[in-house]
Amino acid sequence: MTDLRIFITGIGLISPLGNGLSQTRDSIKKGKKGIRPLSLFPTGQNNPLPVGEISDLFIADNVPRTHKLAFIAAKEAMAHTELPPDAVVIGSTTGGILTTEANLKKEDRNPESYRYHSTGTVSEYIAREYKCRGPAITVSTACSSGAAAIKIGLEMLRTRKAENVLVGGADSLCRLTYYGFNSLQLIDPRGARPFDKNRRGMSVAEGAAMLFLTAGEKTPDHAIAEILGAGLSCDAWHIAAPDPQGRGAVKAMVAALKDADISPADIDYVNAHGTGTWDNDLSEAKALRMIFGDAFLSDHKKPCFSSVKGAFGHPLGASGAIEAVISAMSISDGLIPGNIGCDIPDPELLMRPVSEPSEMKVQTVLSNSFGFGGNNASIVIGDPKKDRHPISGAHRGPVPAPSSLTVLGCACVTGAGNTDETMTNLSGGKSCKGRLSTSRISENLERKTVRRLKRLPRLALSLADAAYKDSEISDTPSSVFFGTGWGPLSETYDFLTKLYESGEQFTSPTDFIGSVHNAPAGQIAIQFKSTGPNITTAGGDYSFEQALMAASLLTNDSDDTLFVIGADESHEELSPLFDNSVLSDETLSDGGGAFCLKRTETASGLKIFPAFFERAENNPSIISSLISSL
Repeated sequence: MTDLRIFITGIGLISPLGNGLSQTRDSIKKGKKGIRPLSLFPTGQNNPLPVGEISDLFIADNVPRTHKLAFIAAKEAMAHTELPPDAVVIGSTTGGILTTEANLKKEDRNPESYRYHSTGTVSEYIAREYKCRGPAITVSTACSSGAAAIKIGLEMLRTRKAENVLVGGADSLCRLTYYGFNSLQLIDPRGARPFDKNRRGMSVAEGAAMLFLTAGEKTPDHAIAEILGAGLSCDAWHIAAPDPQGRGAVKAMVAALKDADISPADIDYVNAHGTGTWDNDLSEAKALRMIFGDAFLSDHKKPCFSSVKGAFGHPLGASGAIEAVISAMSISDGLIPGNIGCDIPDPELLMRPVSEPSEMKVQTVLSNSFGFGGNNASIVIGDPKKDRHPISGAHRGPVPAPSSLTVLGCACVTGAGNTDETMTNLSGGKSCKGRLSTSRISENLERKTVRRLKRLPRLALSLADAAYKDSEISDTPSSVFFGTGWGPLSETYDFLTKLYESGEQFTSPTDFIGSVHNAPAGQIAIQFKSTGPNITTAGGDYSFEQALMAASLLTNDSDDTLFVIGADESHEELSPLFDNSVLSDETLSDGGGAFCLKRTETASGLKIFPAFFERAENNPSIISSLISSL
């Protein structure tokens, strides 16, 4: 059997170290640092903290900063081809929030001003610009978003759902993340110093990176690197702190190595997540030692390792994609980035990162990305010219098309109430619009479980609990796939309101933690101890369908069960601005649906499967494509 391989044939990058690969490569070779005091927006009475800000960036008035960064990176990645991508998968956490913050501050009530607010519009914008007719998926799993997007693109290619995919990540600086991380006391006033003895925190940053992936059996002449494998996991530990023993990180790395069919001894360089926060670096160091032993204590053993966040800062959802590009560059150029900011390696970590940029032959890289909600992603990238011998002895052909998922349990919440109440209204021809009180939503949950939670995480937890109980299974689901068009609106609004009312002096750390799109999925994972893949998708009205597609790609024919959930909250102030459909009815409505599923060919019962997913724009043959897919 001939191996099916996934090649990186185009890469694009914009970061605080430069616009494009050439500038970035030069900055890395010279050991430059792109961290400087924030100038993008005023910080009131406070001195601006050091951030990774991109200078001299022209932004068109109608396009938010994140979208512009994504376009710049995509333009470079797509420069070698005139073909449109078959699919676009982008990781992002901020979307158009920087523009939204300014509009809310000046009390702009025009919905048109918020047309690009949704995180999902990032992938939609890029798909439109490059005339992509296939899926445009936005992944929002905090700091692992870009890496998770690469994994989804990888599986699309392996299952022949696409011949090429544009994947990546993009995030801009904004008040929400700048003030939010500072409220958690996670910002180092000197700039990030990953793995340093005196590290005090991270440096929030911005940037974007895109990779054009192509499936094939032979190495293209212009192949830059090869995606060998990727692994996902969830700590299921704490919504904002890593498992102190690094167990989730270990699980992601082991999954990535297994997916690549290689051993730890094959890795030449580890691109560490390395944010510079005390707990994250300590947890990752423990995880790396569990995988590689004492290799990082010697200058003569491989792999070597470093974090680039002392130079780039932490661009959140873009970091996994940026570091995948840096990893590919390490292979193509034989360049190991220095661990900028680490003057005295922390002896407690029992590891010494590469201190200065160095040249060496690199054939295989492991790149880590770990984020809020315990979302972990690891990617293995290799030299496409290397002759590899899989440790399993097997050859990889095309992966069989994903089979359907069997419904074990289901639940919904509407304005009418829970599943039974909703079905009663529907069968009686009554309306289900409206929204339940916050306490009513979570009446099936213990009070301690939802004590500090606002509307959307309560909705998500309530749905998961009801679907699980409806399934009557004994084992808890191992994976969570959550679709939300708008994310936690209450937390976002309350955070910004407090910030503006205090003259940008005070914020709520709790609201910041809860404002990320994947916070509800993280809460579900913690509640059910679900340590498998944990994916949040943000695709507007078809966020659930994106989550279902991700589930169909990322789960296998095992005994594991999983959640696939779609939910959104309505908000009195924000919903009329963000969602035009709200304006058609005076009654605010919200809710969601959840499925407890299992992949199996033999189980009886109702099946669910994403049979068709194409964009209508620039696609005159969409109806015939839909018919032929059925």
